[in-house]
Amino acid sequence: MPRPLHFNAFDMACIGHIQQGMWTHPRDASLNYHRLDYWTELARTLERGLFDGLFLADVLGIYDVQGGSPDAALRNAVQVPLLDPAMLVPAMAAATTHLGFGITCNLAYEQPFLFARRMSTLDHLTGGRIGWNIVTGYLDSAARAMGFDRQMAHDDRYDLADEYMEVVYKLWEGSWDQDAVRADRAAGLYAEPSKVRAVRHQGRQYQLDAIHLCEPSPQRTPVLYQAGASDRGRRFAATHAECVFVNGGKPEPVAALVADLRARAGTRPIKVFAGATVVVGRTEAEARDLLEEYRRHASVEGALAHAAASLGIDFSRYGMDEPIETGTSQAIQSNVTAMKQAAGPVFTKRRLIDQFVLGSRQPPIVGSAEQVADRLLAWAGAADVDGFNLSRTVMPEGLERFVELVVPLLQARGAYKTEYAPGTYREKLFGAGPRLAAPHPAAAMRAAQPVA
Repeated sequence: MPRPLHFNAFDMACIGHIQQGMWTHPRDASLNYHRLDYWTELARTLERGLFDGLFLADVLGIYDVQGGSPDAALRNAVQVPLLDPAMLVPAMAAATTHLGFGITCNLAYEQPFLFARRMSTLDHLTGGRIGWNIVTGYLDSAARAMGFDRQMAHDDRYDLADEYMEVVYKLWEGSWDQDAVRADRAAGLYAEPSKVRAVRHQGRQYQLDAIHLCEPSPQRTPVLYQAGASDRGRRFAATHAECVFVNGGKPEPVAALVADLRARAGTRPIKVFAGATVVVGRTEAEARDLLEEYRRHASVEGALAHAAASLGIDFSRYGMDEPIETGTSQAIQSNVTAMKQAAGPVFTKRRLIDQFVLGSRQPPIVGSAEQVADRLLAWAGAADVDGFNLSRTVMPEGLERFVELVVPLLQARGAYKTEYAPGTYREKLFGAGPRLAAPHPAAAMRAAQPVA
């Protein structure tokens, strides 16, 4: 019996997320990204398919590495314009009962006191269905938008993140006792002052003396996602992350990465999600025809603009067959590694463009429902991942087809749940309590422990 798979929809509050150019397809609805009904209908579709969550990516800058200009990103709607993902969640939560929401928030440019309140608010409003994808950013354009010349060095950003996590754990877990709220109308007592305390933190990057503004939410600390695959990123993930997002590609290098992550995490459980793109039909021929239809709308210019920013390489400086120097950048190091695995250690712009099947570097899984299910299960087994983050193609039909065709087949094989488990996002994913347990560092920040 195969291990049951988990699925997130991988999306972004924009027009062009991963598969660049799909918005030009006549059946694509992503031009409605700024309408609430677009998102609430998506949430209902995902809940009908028993998806674990909607994973919303985010960036705080614009993609201006290619040619030193944002023009290609603007022409092709490459993750711009872009809405704040946190603002979408309450509406989607109101339209669903079980679906989780993992939102990306960049900790490098926001004080932990304010961020902790926002996440506690979302945990309350969703009934404990919120998660946080922890990122430190990778765009110099974001740093400039925040008043800096450039972003911090890659490993320094993780050092900053470690201290940030310590502060938000203290706020979420240590400021209020679980039984601090009395809500006693007769006595006129809402919260017992002796059970609420200020968090005092004097660190290298952050200083704080404050009571957390929110009473205890269902999960306290949101479900923690993280996607770093560099050595420093894996060390961070092993300490903090509950769910780790890894690049797809060949299963062998992913399996080695997953084994290392699990070994570093020790006894602490983690779930690993791999990125995947699916084009499914009722028959293989239908799926192939659909792929060719989609390919006619893929944007090479948009894909290059996206790749340039995430790899930290300006491809406009290279001829089609000139070897590309990867060097060392402050962008996403794991993306450079994944690109070398896919296109070779010395790759050219032509070889890179050859990877752009649907306007991204992620080759799609294409076939009938049976073939797609076989591929997903085989890949998950070979790479030892727990599930997949499915990036969108043409919206909403790509996800609707998956829910209609692939989900019932996986259920019939015993490889996918037939109903949601009760409880919070964390309880559904891990089958344990709503709050993080030892040895996770958040558990050490409980009110019974010192918070200064």
